[in-house]
Amino acid sequence: MKVIPVIDVLNGIVVHAVRGKRHEYQPLQSIITDSTQPLDVAKTLKMLGFDELYVADLDAITKGKSNFQMLKKIVAETGLKLMVDAGTADLKTARKLLDTGVSKIVVGTETLSSKNFVGEAVRLFGSERVTVSLDLKGGKILTKSEFEGSTNPLRLLGEFQDLDVIEVIILDLARVGSGEGVDLDFLKKIQAEVQFDLIVGGGIRDIKDLVKLDELGVSGVLVATALHSGKISILEIKKAGFL
Repeated sequence: MKVIPVIDVLNGIVVHAVRGKRHEYQPLQSIITDSTQPLDVAKTLKMLGFDELYVADLDAITKGKSNFQMLKKIVAETGLKLMVDAGTADLKTARKLLDTGVSKIVVGTETLSSKNFVGEAVRLFGSERVTVSLDLKGGKILTKSEFEGSTNPLRLLGEFQDLDVIEVIILDLARVGSGEGVDLDFLKKIQAEVQFDLIVGGGIRDIKDLVKLDELGVSGVLVATALHSGKISILEIKKAGFL
């Protein structure tokens, strides 16, 4: 299992995401960096030993304004592998995103109109470059009103499995930045029903949570708040073998 740090970008700077209430997000305050510039934060994370980064481009997700130049710079100047959620829901935008040099596009259910796009993207770009994010809030899937697909989390995951998706993020926005911990019972149900490389995000409290998720067999964990607040240290992550 590996720890993947998260950068949430809104209005061009890195912000502290809390419970999905984006209108309340404040500029990042961190013990590992004084900067709120995405490139600076990415360079710091690279220096600390991380080789992969999850970027939530909230400008693209909420306003349709993609930060493609920012992503190109991060890739060019850090060499980090980026997995990016930029609200991608069509093949043209997906190709533009991949052309910036990012490793994977993240297709979030929150901005997905039809699950058919997922199948098209997997066929065109390959399953190793398309990750689906099951976006949840209060146990319910976040989708667009016109979404074509099941609104039952387990059933929808089964539909994504049939589309040859191999990696899924389980992202509970209600837990993001909350330090509440993760829903282990729900993750166990997922593992019993479908076969994916699972990445978990939202609510990570400390190194104990990471150990529990490792024991559960997830392949990755998205971490932001606990890392920037110091509740999880780089030393702890390295000692546990997650970095």
